Amino acid sequence: MAKLSVNIFNHQYDVHIGTDTFGLFATEYAGLLESADRIAIIADEYVAELYLPLLQEALKVLNRDISIKRVPAGEKCKTMAVFTDCQSFLLGEKFTRDSLLIAFGGGACGDLTGFVAATYMRGIRYIQCPTTILAHDSAVGGKTAINMPEGKNMVGAFHQPSSVIFNTRLLNTLPPREIRSGMAELVKHAFISNEDWANELLANPAFTQPSIPWLSTELLRGIKVKADIVIEDEFEHSTRKYLNFGHTFGHAVEAVCGFGELSHGESVMIGMAYALLLSETYGSINEEKTNEFIAFAMKHGYSFRPIHDYPFSSFITYMEKDKKASFGKLQFVLLNGIGRPFSKELTSLQCEKAFDQLKQRLEGTV
Repeated sequence: MAKLSVNIFNHQYDVHIGTDTFGLFATEYAGLLESADRIAIIADEYVAELYLPLLQEALKVLNRDISIKRVPAGEKCKTMAVFTDCQSFLLGEKFTRDSLLIAFGGGACGDLTGFVAATYMRGIRYIQCPTTILAHDSAVGGKTAINMPEGKNMVGAFHQPSSVIFNTRLLNTLPPREIRSGMAELVKHAFISNEDWANELLANPAFTQPSIPWLSTELLRGIKVKADIVIEDEFEHSTRKYLNFGHTFGHAVEAVCGFGELSHGESVMIGMAYALLLSETYGSINEEKTNEFIAFAMKHGYSFRPIHDYPFSSFITYMEKDKKASFGKLQFVLLNGIGRPFSKELTSLQCEKAFDQLKQRLEGTV
């Protein structure tokens, strides 16, 4: 079992990753659990069917009742209706400011649970128990949110967890699409931090069929990249923006396609290709690297179909509502070389030109 500490001003918590992490409920986190007057698990309904008994067995050491709230799987749980339903559920269960939540699911479930915890009685404690590769990114750092019809993660709060307990045994049953989605965030962490690591990932023929031991090591590397940035900039005033590499356009892709129709990671993969192409003009990425990235993505089953299926006007509508947009300009994370991110303001005309260039680059592909 591996452990990494996140030390933020006035708040410290640990991230645990391994096959036996649920045993920590009876040891390292026994005091935390005992200090809560009530505990609830907010669980993705799909994950609950597979693994909720495993988590409940680990929590039996408490010898107390634990409330269970199942929510829709994936992005469908990140709605105002589900958020309100969770708040009403906690009130009905007589939860107080001394209560504790456990998020049990992928990144969407963690985002929802974190936001419920951040707002219930102005803030209660919660533990992240991520069950997907993608959630190695979202479970760390304290960003919580739900979606609105107008855009992704538009309503949320910064609220750090009390712990992140990542049980890699639960990754064995992930479908191929979920693996692709999660691995995209791993690529993001490599591209903004380390050229050698990024090249290793691009050269890995088993990239979307990873073994659990290999994946555990790689996820820890990704978590460390994020943790180091969050420690430096908790509220996204400076370097934390670099974690948005591929996300400005990626979130627009996700929204245009309908939340859940194309996964977050699949959308971000398109967003990273777009950011790399922009970096050819405004940064220091050469055309060969962008082409290598696109070929790598298509080889491993990532689709660029939305670029062919929708006009630029569909995407700019959402990009202009992006949380990072300001005074009519869009904020993008670009690269002055792999591992050297920077933030750049661009106009809609500059973005449209890059979109047309990407479409031409992709001509004859899907």
